[in-house]
Amino acid sequence: MDLNTLWFILIGVLYIGFFVLEGFDLGVGVLLPFLGKDEIRRRVIINTIGPHWDGNEVWLLTAGGATFAAFPSWYATLFSGFYFPLFLILIALIVRGVAFEFRSKHDDPNWRKLWDWCIFFGSAVPALLFGVAFANFVRGVPIDQEMIYVGGFWNLLNPFALLGGLVSLCGFILHGAVFLSLKTTDELLKSAQSAARRMWLPTLVVLSGFIVATYLSTDVLKRLGVNPGVIPIGAALSLLAAGYFIYARRSGWAFFLTTLAIVFAGATIFLELYPRVLVSSLDPNYSLTIYNASSSPYTLKVMTIVALVFVPIIIVYQTLVYRFFRFRLTKDDVSEGAEGY
Repeated sequence: MDLNTLWFILIGVLYIGFFVLEGFDLGVGVLLPFLGKDEIRRRVIINTIGPHWDGNEVWLLTAGGATFAAFPSWYATLFSGFYFPLFLILIALIVRGVAFEFRSKHDDPNWRKLWDWCIFFGSAVPALLFGVAFANFVRGVPIDQEMIYVGGFWNLLNPFALLGGLVSLCGFILHGAVFLSLKTTDELLKSAQSAARRMWLPTLVVLSGFIVATYLSTDVLKRLGVNPGVIPIGAALSLLAAGYFIYARRSGWAFFLTTLAIVFAGATIFLELYPRVLVSSLDPNYSLTIYNASSSPYTLKVMTIVALVFVPIIIVYQTLVYRFFRFRLTKDDVSEGAEGY
């Protein structure tokens, strides 16, 4: 395995890790106005992700930084061609982060309601647009022989990409509902379980439709073979199995299987891309690959050494954080004067 392939795999792992961890964060944010019927419930919901949301976003920052350093042409083409949707994602994540910190600074209900809706939109917009972006990666976008994106904004909003956005939005909401069923008690627990049951079937339907559309609209059969089964179909099978545990109210297994579905879906995208990183819809020869878009071998070597030192530290730190905050939250944990959001 050469360093170009190694860094493609590492970037794929970083993005998939972000979708798994930030996925339930975004899902919880979308569910906030609907499950948070009163201030206490809203505080419980927010505090379930309070210790994690900013740490989970580190995976996106690391993935973006690794893309810039390892494959600068990929980064340049991506951030020029996808400028507006990526700008919207950035603004949404900034507003969301500000909302988490500002909502508890004033007791006025209207003040807190404003920031709660900022959390909702700051979660829903990235959840939708990440799916749109990655669907376009595999479908292909207009890239010329100079590695320059020559399409417009509306090229990105094709039916296939919008379906991919629905998959990520519904999947993250389901993932967040199952996470809440692991972290809450009493009425909120029942509401989270009910939300998971309501979201399961729509998520399975849009995911299944997207898998069919992927076979029809991309070269997945050529890339993964006539019977790629275990990878793209594995996402649907994992989600199908998750439904059993959601209805059986076994939230631990349900969360494991929604996580597995996201891992399979992300793995499908990167396996279908390899060795490409961005597919050109104008000419396959114009596609960006891990070779024509990469940094020098020396740069990749130095980055590999740095990653071997710091990536394990990040993983150990986040593991400890999740272990320390693994307990369920109750209303007493967020009573007036208690620490939290």
